[in-house]
Amino acid sequence: MATEVVKRLINVDEYYKMAEVGILKPEDRVELINGEIFKMSPIGSRHAAIVNYCAKVMNQLFDGEAIVRIQNPIRIGHDNEPEPDISLLKFRPDYYTSAHPRPADVLVLIEVAGSSIKFDREVKAPLYAAHGIPECWIIDLVNNQIEFLSKPQGDTYTETRVFVPGDEVWLIGKRFSVKELLIL
Repeated sequence: MATEVVKRLINVDEYYKMAEVGILKPEDRVELINGEIFKMSPIGSRHAAIVNYCAKVMNQLFDGEAIVRIQNPIRIGHDNEPEPDISLLKFRPDYYTSAHPRPADVLVLIEVAGSSIKFDREVKAPLYAAHGIPECWIIDLVNNQIEFLSKPQGDTYTETRVFVPGDEVWLIGKRFSVKELLIL
């Protein structure tokens, strides 16, 4: 008689309970994706610098129009709570104090990727598309480019564009230099 091994996935409430009882520690850098807990890659100095620079520029350009969040959770359904490097959200005067943003609140999610590039492309981007996140940027540190994913349909983005130093990218009517965003 054959038996099937079934993976036991967890939901967001259980994920928070694990933190509450000390199974997950405050210093653990983890995120919940499709019911599984994933350890996030260490943040290198260039990665951190790009996140900080992008956040600074976006905070200046979108002041009072949108909210910029850095490495904070987005609640996506009952079994996902990723922590994108940068989230540009619809403006709310309470800055989402009552609950983490949900897909309908998101304008764009940005992942800065070195060693995590495959995970960001193959796991996180499809998750974002499947939940209707309108745009996802993957800032590829290895190839010094920005992958711009838009027009979600199912679990894929139907439009992909790649921008390199010398190009400019647009986000909600604002222009950014790729070279500056990559800090080259």
